[in-house]
Order: sequence, then C-alpha cells, then structure tokens
Amino acid sequence: MTDPRDVATGDAAELVDQLRELAGVDPADVRQVVSEVLAALDRAAGGTLREHLPETIRAGLDAVGPSRS
Repeated sequence: MTDPRDVATGDAAELVDQLRELAGVDPADVRQVVSEVLAALDRAAGGTLREHLPETIRAGLDAVGPSRS
C-alpha cells in the first residue's frame, strides 16, 4: 500500500514544479496566485493559517484581503 506521506510529498513536488514553470512567465503573477490561494486557505481555516506564516507572507495576505474571523 502507498504511504500517504509519499503521495503528499509527490503532490508538493509537482506543485513546486508547476510554480517554477509559471514563474518563468511572470513571477509577479505567480506571487499573486500564491497569495490568493493562501488567503483562501486562511479564510477556510477561520483566519488561523496566517498565525503560522512568516510576516512577509502575512503582509501579502493582508494585501489580498482581510481574513474572516
């Protein structure tokens, strides 16, 4: 049986590869997409995700929009 951690690691590596490919096109667009995805995840987590992120990333989330509390 496949270890779920191996699947998650493979998925993460695939995502990183896709982001690197996109970054070659326009890094600013990639940063925007990542900020929007993180902001959506933060909203889904009730605003608790941002507590675990570095300040520079939180600033990017604030620029996308406030979390729902």
